[in-house]
Amino acid sequence: MALDLLTIRAVILDMDGVLWRGEQVLPGVAEFFAFLGRRHIPFLLATNNSTRTVASYVEHLQAAGVPAQPQHVITSAVATADYIRQHYPTETPVYIIGQEGIRRAMAEHGFREAPAEARLVVVGMDFHVTYAKLKTATLRIRAGADFIGTNGDRTFPIPEGLAPGNGSILAALEAATDVQPLIIGKPQKPMFEMALARLNTAPQHTLMVGDRLETDILGAQRVGIRTALVLTGITTPEHARQAHTQADGVFASLAALHADWQAALDAVGTFHA
Repeated sequence: MALDLLTIRAVILDMDGVLWRGEQVLPGVAEFFAFLGRRHIPFLLATNNSTRTVASYVEHLQAAGVPAQPQHVITSAVATADYIRQHYPTETPVYIIGQEGIRRAMAEHGFREAPAEARLVVVGMDFHVTYAKLKTATLRIRAGADFIGTNGDRTFPIPEGLAPGNGSILAALEAATDVQPLIIGKPQKPMFEMALARLNTAPQHTLMVGDRLETDILGAQRVGIRTALVLTGITTPEHARQAHTQADGVFASLAALHADWQAALDAVGTFHA
């Protein structure tokens, strides 16, 4: 289905590969958000990265020219902690593999870590994962603890290329326990449903802008959200053409999406820059 930008009333955007690549802010980011502001189009930033806190993302976004506040940011850690809050009592003992993002999100909902008695194992990306951590998680899952992953991304982009992502940690634990984790982040529905609830918009009038077909685009399509793939991150033009999952629109960059959206508005005479 072709993407009709004139029907869009709200925007969800991934960050890595869409707004920046590594430490480099991509061209046209500040201009795109200024455009959304002029059009009074609400936005959310949604990332599968569970390592960083919302506050650190807000600081980074503002430095990149994005007028973000905490309510504009949903990480897979935030979505996971929110899901757990809805489905488990706060006295449930947990064991967490992950960094500050998931630990802070869980603590803010009142959950405590108790590795020796954990009834819930929560796994987010951990740059310092060890055999000892994997052993503790394996023993608790084999003892009957539920197993939840913030996201299933198999790779994590770094300046040198693609490194192991949280999906690689989950795969190790799945191999050791014969238990599949419940995954909360993209492409699963909970993260997108949380975004729609915050935006208070209908899926068909909401646009997901991402750089990964298998997470951003597929996940949005599962809940009826319109999709725009940008080619500034993981997905190459060849992959975009040949993949089974196809976005409603494919753009070279966020700046190119902005240009096409502006052109569509100018064509109907509803907006003049």
